[in-house]
Amino acid sequence: QVQLMESGGDLVKPGGSLTLSCVVSGSIFASSFDAYILGWYRQAPGRQRELVARIGRSDSPFYDDSVKGRFTISRDNAKRAIYLQMDNLKPEDTAVYYCNGFPTTGLFNWGQGTQVTVSS
Repeated sequence: QVQLMESGGDLVKPGGSLTLSCVVSGSIFASSFDAYILGWYRQAPGRQRELVARIGRSDSPFYDDSVKGRFTISRDNAKRAIYLQMDNLKPEDTAVYYCNGFPTTGLFNWGQGTQVTVSS
């Protein structure tokens, strides 16, 4: 069974920075974690969950236009973890952030997410 554990959310002022972390566990990753596309998603109140960024094995990361140039996704295959560095945060970035796979290589049960609030 796959488990996704997000952390790092906080209350931050506009223009501030945060780094989110996600540790992925599960026996299916025993020898092929690097083959999975992983991503960060977010869900703001009253809105649908949306993909923020994803990262594969060797191709360039994808970013939603709303975060391009401000967010950076990375992964550490040895630690089975992905990260989201978020800079120049805006109030519209306020949401619960989740990590998960991507349909191409598999989506898993959602974790609890981590709350990011951007407010002065």
